[in-house]
Amino acid sequence: MADSEDRNLTSLSLREKDADRKQRRGAAGDDAVRRFAVDAARLLGDHHCEDVLILDVRGASDLTDYIIIASGTSDRQILAVSGHVEQEATTHGMARYGREIDAPATWLVLDFVDVIVHLFEPQTRAHYDLEMLWGDAPKVEWQRGEESSNE
Repeated sequence: MADSEDRNLTSLSLREKDADRKQRRGAAGDDAVRRFAVDAARLLGDHHCEDVLILDVRGASDLTDYIIIASGTSDRQILAVSGHVEQEATTHGMARYGREIDAPATWLVLDFVDVIVHLFEPQTRAHYDLEMLWGDAPKVEWQRGEESSNE
């Protein structure tokens, strides 16, 4: 019975998040969400994060449209750059839905509903290998002057 209740709570949480996404989407629109993802990736690159990647998971995920993955060089950098990403989100009218960080600050997740940002220490990134998990998702070019998707 407990498993059934857990699944119902999870389904409810997912439904609530999806309803929240639809409500926000009406205000922001697909182009604004993509623009935020690209600008956030550029910000990460400008702040010396390594191997910055945007994955377009629309159609593959019910939870989000874009996943950004980047590696930081230290826990201090990961924490600092996460604050910059949150400030960037504010300028795009995107609110943070959630934030999680592991104790040694080797993995930090920022959830903006339509965009989820994963900031990793390189060894932790290799361990979880999200690129492999979402390997079929098209990569979105984020470098200045390259705004198309590699599909």
